[in-house]
Amino acid sequence: MSAEAHRILVIANETVESDVLRDEVARRAPAQVLVVAPALASRLAYWSSADDGARRAAEARLTRCLALLREARIDAEGQVGDADPLLAIEDAIRLFAPHELVIATHPEGRSHWLARDLVGRARSRFPYPIAHVVATGAALAA
Repeated sequence: MSAEAHRILVIANETVESDVLRDEVARRAPAQVLVVAPALASRLAYWSSADDGARRAAEARLTRCLALLREARIDAEGQVGDADPLLAIEDAIRLFAPHELVIATHPEGRSHWLARDLVGRARSRFPYPIAHVVATGAALAA
């Protein structure tokens, strides 16, 4: 895809494999897509640098997400990001220079990101259009 292509930064963790997210990205295609899956570790694991399990889990989800996006003919790459989703967004912006962001969360009541107002904080911190999608379904029950 050309350097002038529309670029979408997707931030998602457990919701990274959802049909809702895939459909939202497909609706915005054609575009270059970077999917960032923060490696969510417990505070103790994060501070002790023992977050290998969280990183492996994020990598596995990311691999499945990229396969689903490519099946839908979406040009997508991915990376595991910082455990703090705002820092993961910041890091990705430096490397990818997106035109817009898509943040995928679980529904309210189940989403730690919504409880911490990630979407609102991202909207006030970053000068990009930000779409929020709520992923639901049996595939996300884990």
